[in-house]
Amino acid sequence: MQDEELLRYSRQIMMPDIDIAGQEKLRDAHVMIVGIGGLGSPAALYLAAAGVGKLTLVDHDQVELTNLQRQIVHDTNSLGEAKVASAERRLKALNPHVTVRPMAVKADADTLKELLTDCDLVLDCTDNFTVRFQLNQLTWQHKVPLVSAAGIGWEGHISVFDANNEQSPCYQCLYQEGDDAALNCAENGVIAPLVGILGTTQAMEAIKMITGVGEALIGRVLYLDAKYMEWRSLKLPRLANCPSCG
Repeated sequence: MQDEELLRYSRQIMMPDIDIAGQEKLRDAHVMIVGIGGLGSPAALYLAAAGVGKLTLVDHDQVELTNLQRQIVHDTNSLGEAKVASAERRLKALNPHVTVRPMAVKADADTLKELLTDCDLVLDCTDNFTVRFQLNQLTWQHKVPLVSAAGIGWEGHISVFDANNEQSPCYQCLYQEGDDAALNCAENGVIAPLVGILGTTQAMEAIKMITGVGEALIGRVLYLDAKYMEWRSLKLPRLANCPSCG
C-alpha cells in the first residue's frame, strides 16, 4: 500500500479491527452495484471513499432531472448521460485508486450471471422486483453475498443474504414473486434522505462482510420509518418451502 493510500485511509486503518489488514481486504475486493440511483449513489460513493478496490456499476438508464433530488452521485451536468458514466467520473474524482467498471446494460439474467463470475459481493440497489428475484437466485447459486435494500415514501428496509451461511435466508424468504410489484418511486414518491440512509447502510454492511468485522444483517431485516425516525429489527428465518433456498 502506497504512502498516499495509507494517509487517505488513515482514519480507518487506526481502528484496531480494521488496521492495514482490513484495508487491504477492501482494496482487494470487487463489489457489483446493480442500480445507480437513490440507493446505489451513496453506496458507491462510500465504498469508493473507503477504498474498495473494484466497483462494477450496472444500470442502463440515463440521468434525468427528477433523479437529482436523491441520486447524489450525479449532478446537473450529468443530465442525459448514462448513469454509469456519470457515476464513474464522480467516483474516479473522489478516489483514483478505485477501478470502476461501468456497464450500461439491462440487468437481465444472462448479463448478471456473466458479471457475477469474479465478484465478492453484490449490492441490490434496484427498484425492479424482476431483477431483485433474478439477483437473489443467481447470487444464491454462485454463493455471492447479497446486500439488499429498498425505500419508498418515508419507509424502507435492508437485509443481507449469504448462501455461505447455513442459517441465512434469501430474498424470497422475505418477499414472494408478485409482492408489492407495483410499488416504485415514480408512482409513489420518496423523501430524498431516506434512500441516502439506506444506501449508506448498504455500504456499511458491505464493508463489514468484506473485512469480517462485526455482525452482518444475516437473518435480520431492519425496517426504517423515517417520518418518526424509528428502526425495527425483525428476525427473518429461512423458509423450508422457499423456491430458492429451502
